[in-house]
Amino acid sequence: MSEKKEPNILQGFKAFLMRGNVVDLAVAVVIGAAFTNIVNAVVKGIINPVVGAIGTKNLDHYSSCLSSTCKGDKGIQILWGSVLGATLSFVITAAVVYFLMVLPMAKYLARQESRRKAKEGTQEIIEVTELEVLKEIRDALVAQRGSGHDRP
Repeated sequence: MSEKKEPNILQGFKAFLMRGNVVDLAVAVVIGAAFTNIVNAVVKGIINPVVGAIGTKNLDHYSSCLSSTCKGDKGIQILWGSVLGATLSFVITAAVVYFLMVLPMAKYLARQESRRKAKEGTQEIIEVTELEVLKEIRDALVAQRGSGHDRP
């Protein structure tokens, strides 16, 4: 009787961690976290002061009051400045990811695909040309054989 040994938990965990997609995902998360810090610095250091030129430099202070009195923590406040700051961070992040990562990769993949198609097209032309040459040789041989049988 042959007993099939099941891998232990540690071996399974090691195999899970060593998969390529898990490692790639971990790298993406770390890079994304570092990139978030850069985007937040750009928003707080450049965008907020530009937007704040009409008011305060910190967008978090922009709010609207829904109740009759809003002093300190009292009253109902809508903190739309925080939402605006988060929205600007998102838009900047999306723009940087698109223009610096997605668009160049799409152009690179399109170039690779066009090169592959051009290479396939060249191979088809070569194959057609070889086929035409072989047909001509066959026709010439048939013509020679046919002309040899006609002579007495």
